[in-house]
Amino acid sequence: MFNDLTSAASYIATRRSCRPRDMIAPGPDPAALRDIVANALRTPDHGKLAPWRAVHVKSSQRPLLSEKLQTAYLAEKTDAGRLELEAMDMFARHAPELLVILHSPRESSKIPAWEQELSTGAFCMNILHAAHVHEFVGGWITGWPAYSDAVRDFFGAAPERIAAFMYLGSPAKPPEERPRPRLDDILSEWDGG
Repeated sequence: MFNDLTSAASYIATRRSCRPRDMIAPGPDPAALRDIVANALRTPDHGKLAPWRAVHVKSSQRPLLSEKLQTAYLAEKTDAGRLELEAMDMFARHAPELLVILHSPRESSKIPAWEQELSTGAFCMNILHAAHVHEFVGGWITGWPAYSDAVRDFFGAAPERIAAFMYLGSPAKPPEERPRPRLDDILSEWDGG
């Protein structure tokens, strides 16, 4: 894809996250979705543990996901109002494609849990990069559903945790640039101290 360093730098500089509610069809077809996840497998993974996995929620399953999210939300927040339940419904229905990324820690005497969590985050970021290569946009969302054990149990079981609801599609409008940290606030030189 990249003929020179300028092309690669331009690619990185143009990747943007997109709000799932601002995504429209088309999304990745099954072959592109498989390729996106296959490319994400090239994630740093100390010990070759693959402490992550992706669950595709098909568009035909979104009404069921909406129902399950609302039921789980009401079980935890019995006084939830209409707007909160509508938010759960929309959460389930955003964007053409949805991947639920699970952090799946592995027992290891050598690889710390923290390194496995970092690998899961890198896997998520690689999905966003791979989607961009395929000329789609992505949005990495968490929120209440990501921290609910009941919701996690729709896709896996403890000790797994939901790392991301990864929405993929096409932008309804060009994604907006957001403020970025100042480079000099992030990059420093070690003084030997």
